[in-house]
Amino acid sequence: CFNSGSSWDKCDFETNLCKALPEFNLHPGWIRRNGQSGMGPPYSDHNGNESAYFLSLSSEMQSSSAALRTNVFLPTDEERICQIRFHYWVSQMSGTLMVGIQKHSEDTVTSIWQVSGELRNQWNVNTITINSTEKYEV
Repeated sequence: CFNSGSSWDKCDFETNLCKALPEFNLHPGWIRRNGQSGMGPPYSDHNGNESAYFLSLSSEMQSSSAALRTNVFLPTDEERICQIRFHYWVSQMSGTLMVGIQKHSEDTVTSIWQVSGELRNQWNVNTITINSTEKYEV
């Protein structure tokens, strides 16, 4: 999320988690790995780089869910817009990847995008624009 006119915060997992994903918000089940880890597909990141890191759900998590939660973002307006662009891989396991927003006045996470396993075994990309009149997390 950025102020209009400023650049994207680019986020990868080469050295650690993104600035937007604090370490303590990495729920159990997520692992940081690359295509050479011997854990099955994907065998590279979305650019075809076998040594580049990405986050993956461990195979023990197939029957449950795990979340990633961002830092708090400021409200959006004409000067401050929020677009989140991300690459994702959905395997042949039956599962759903969901992006949700939790506003600070609400106790629940509201789904704003989701995908199930129909785009299997390939990297896909999506961009979500978020509007919120109050502070929120994704």
